[in-house]
Amino acid sequence: MVSQYPIARCLAAGVSRRAGGTAFVRALLVAAAAGIVVAVGVSPAQAQTVSPRRLLEVVDFGPPVVSPDGRRVAFRVEQASIERNTWDTVWYVQELDGGKAPRVVAHGGAPLRDSAGVTVPATAVWSPDGRWIHYLAVLEGTIDVWRAAADGAGAEPLTLDVADVRGFLLSDDGQRLLYRVGATRQEVITEEQAEYDRGIRIDKAVPIGQGLFRSINIEGRWASQRYAGMWFGRAPLLADTPERWKAVDLLSLERHELPASEWPPRPLEPTDLDPGVPTPWRLAQEPGGERIALLTRVGHANGFRDAPDVQLAILTGTGNRRVTRCTAALCTGKAISGIQWRPGRDEVLFTITDPDAGRAQSIHRWDVSTGEVHPVLQAQGVVNGGRDRASTCGVSAMALVCVAAEADRPPWLEWIDLDSGQRQVLFDPNAALAADLASATSARLLRWMEAGGQVFTGQFFPARARDGLPPPLFVTYYNCMGFLRGGVGDEWPLASLAEQGVAALCINDPPGYLLDAVARYDRALSGVRSVVELLAAKGEIDPARIGMGGLSFGSEVTLWTAMHSDLLAAASITSPSIEPNYFLFSTLRDDAFFEELQRAWGLGAPDATPERWQMISPIHHIDRIGVPLLFQMPEQEYLYALGLALPLVRAHRADLYVFPNEPHQKFQPRHKLAAYERNLDWFRFWLQGHEDAHPAKAQQYLHWRTIRAAPPARHADAAKTP
Repeated sequence: MVSQYPIARCLAAGVSRRAGGTAFVRALLVAAAAGIVVAVGVSPAQAQTVSPRRLLEVVDFGPPVVSPDGRRVAFRVEQASIERNTWDTVWYVQELDGGKAPRVVAHGGAPLRDSAGVTVPATAVWSPDGRWIHYLAVLEGTIDVWRAAADGAGAEPLTLDVADVRGFLLSDDGQRLLYRVGATRQEVITEEQAEYDRGIRIDKAVPIGQGLFRSINIEGRWASQRYAGMWFGRAPLLADTPERWKAVDLLSLERHELPASEWPPRPLEPTDLDPGVPTPWRLAQEPGGERIALLTRVGHANGFRDAPDVQLAILTGTGNRRVTRCTAALCTGKAISGIQWRPGRDEVLFTITDPDAGRAQSIHRWDVSTGEVHPVLQAQGVVNGGRDRASTCGVSAMALVCVAAEADRPPWLEWIDLDSGQRQVLFDPNAALAADLASATSARLLRWMEAGGQVFTGQFFPARARDGLPPPLFVTYYNCMGFLRGGVGDEWPLASLAEQGVAALCINDPPGYLLDAVARYDRALSGVRSVVELLAAKGEIDPARIGMGGLSFGSEVTLWTAMHSDLLAAASITSPSIEPNYFLFSTLRDDAFFEELQRAWGLGAPDATPERWQMISPIHHIDRIGVPLLFQMPEQEYLYALGLALPLVRAHRADLYVFPNEPHQKFQPRHKLAAYERNLDWFRFWLQGHEDAHPAKAQQYLHWRTIRAAPPARHADAAKTP
């Protein structure tokens, strides 16, 4: 079968990507000219089905970057390939007059990922003359800076360094590329092998309970891992090797080391500001200028991690401590989440992510000379730089180029006039899926208040009643921004569930991280309980058939709901909760780790704070979990959860799957598809009594029928609340 993906076609043809890249890009152009852009390929038989695979194969955008002349935009797209179990990426350049389709200019390589498995945003840097875009790419096991001709003529690597490039910038005149590196690839490989041969000494930096030798995909290769930072970040060996800067002359392509005196200054950080300035949590320096836009949290925390309000202000420079605040109504008491300067103007553009509107976003412009604020647009979903919430739109003096997405509409690229707010779609590779979603199942925003007065929002995918009975409901809890494939981590195919007769709801955790874990979990449980009552009273769901699942905090809330209510009929989690193994494996960590454990959960060592452990940890409440539980865990984390999972599996009350080489959020396409499909099967089995007749699933259902036949938890009713 001929692949419908241009990258797959080029790889299958054996096109060389390293030697200049011109032939590869030309092959991509042939595919694009034939109308085969990176898009979801579905057969006519699938056209009316929102399958888990189609949700997985959504095309995602990286941050758009507008050219210096404001006439074009560069961006990268990313899409899963199930067949090759990888992610394909392509760089595009598109004219902003709206008259032409985007032009393929380069293959983007494998996506770089952080240690949680999330794609690191890929951002292009334009040459001052607009002839080239420059970008980091992982190709053939190395991380280099590449440049691609904006007219699609070809692409080539510029650095070709013995070490992976960690970051880069162009000189102001565009004649030199400066880049930074650490240890060489061979030095890292040699150190990994030396550790393997002599044995690995276990210390505070070693992630205990995980693979010790080349077990994590980080910086584009399978590497031996070490903790990085206070929490659970990861880095390869020799990551602490001092960085050094090098330069490439872009005319001769000659490369040389830079003396320390010529190293570029590091990006501006909050600590660079005058000590008299309240510490901002986000800042943006005016391009080519001295002014700095600031977002600072203000107000009294009152039991929350952070102060509740956000203040927008500017400084005239790093040495100034006098801030100019935005005092207009549109920037006061608002959930401002992003800032950037409008080129060539006295305006700061800021984004509001409104919790009362289900975290829909709006963009405004603040004239810092007059104090006036003007709205630019109000979106129904997100409008920013892509899936990464910190990414901003591409910006010119006249317009924004943003990635937009809604709960039931996958992402597209659009142009927005900054003065009029006029919007125009530039590129929509997910249009076919959007149309099918619109006909099959549309989401609607819910807003409700629980008994204590806390307001919640969520996105609800209704399902049709069958046999005169209201449908069951699946709930996931955490964050519901942008296009909803499967909640945070993308594991529960919400639209697929709804199309198959199981209504689906994603609930946003209200603003403010409560430091008391019990209050944090109880707030979430109250939100779940109140919306179930609301939907049941309207006859939209059957309250006797409720399923729930989540990742990370969503997993914790799912378990808390199972332990402290009688709401659920089935549950599914993919992340561990706090249990003694979690503490044991972290015994050698620095004090900062244990300080955060105490601050956010009130937990010391199990023998030092036994009452708190008894209250928080689900391992002490196994008999209170009276619902069948599906564990679909990443290999990096499943050992933390075995104190809970193994007793449940042994008692035939749970099913446990572990996905090899996966971090906090699974990223291998086949694994994600397997998790999607198993979750769909799991909740249809428990909430509808449905079994898929596919022969490959016979063993799966045999296990689940065993769980169904097992006796209930001995004390399942002891903790249930009325």
